[in-house]
Amino acid sequence: MMFAWITDNLGTIGVSLLLVIIVAEIIIKLINDKKQGKSSCGGNCAHCGMGTSCHYQKASDGK
Repeated sequence: MMFAWITDNLGTIGVSLLLVIIVAEIIIKLINDKKQGKSSCGGNCAHCGMGTSCHYQKASDGK
């Protein structure tokens, strides 16, 4: 009974596992980048809506 369900849903199970692996790799990469101090921020706070909150000290210094 369980084997029949697995074979009937093999495509869905395969795609789901692939998506879980991809999401896990993305999360691991983001964590590693954060630990290494990397960021997606370009550092141009003048053109950023969050410029005064994420880099408050840099923005207030005018840098």
